[in-house]
Amino acid sequence: MNEVKDTLKVIEDNYKLFLQQQFTFVGALQHTRENAHDMIRPVASISQVQSYMDHYCNNLTDRRILTMFLNICNDLSNLCHKLETVHPGNSTTNEILERCKLLLNHSNDLSTIRAKYPHDVVNHLSCDEAKNHFGGVVSLIPVVLDGVKEWLSHTEKLPRRMLCNVSDRSAVAEKRAPQDAASRAAISPKTPSVHPEAQTSVSNKDCVQVQGNKHVRKKHMTDRENHCEKLKGPWKPPGRHAF
Repeated sequence: MNEVKDTLKVIEDNYKLFLQQQFTFVGALQHTRENAHDMIRPVASISQVQSYMDHYCNNLTDRRILTMFLNICNDLSNLCHKLETVHPGNSTTNEILERCKLLLNHSNDLSTIRAKYPHDVVNHLSCDEAKNHFGGVVSLIPVVLDGVKEWLSHTEKLPRRMLCNVSDRSAVAEKRAPQDAASRAAISPKTPSVHPEAQTSVSNKDCVQVQGNKHVRKKHMTDRENHCEKLKGPWKPPGRHAF
């Protein structure tokens, strides 16, 4: 939620700079409409402003202010999509969010919306400009900002358990992964483990047994050799035979 507030603060700061240049923005729209020979219909959508900038903008000042307007609209659109991942939504918050997303749709007709008090963007226009040409397009950003603030106000009143950030979901998934692995390991058959001391004891027994076998074989060979010596008897030189 803090990240949402920080993003909103950045957008508001950019809008304050843009608001100081509203006359420049209206002048840029007027110039591009003249170049497009489109002086009758009102500026009624974001895509219309984009088309004016792409095809009928002849100077850097007009291009800069039109780009600034389009960038703020794009940042607000990204923020609205982010809000969907921050909160699961109820009927009130979902309605507010859908209204903001609809206003930021590039093909949506903005000609009938008007920013109300405390916003005075419409008051800086002439009656003809406000009614027939630019009243909707200059009202877009402040109306959406009010909608996002309203969304935040309703969300902060809801129980904290209803907040569900995507990063929190990821943290829960990462926390559960070792537990799932442990469960799978518990289900799978395991080979019996032998304690190191038991292994040492077994190895010592094997060594004693091997040494005992060697001793038995050695003793058996010694007894056999002694038996053979007894059978042979002491050595005697051959005697003479009488003829």
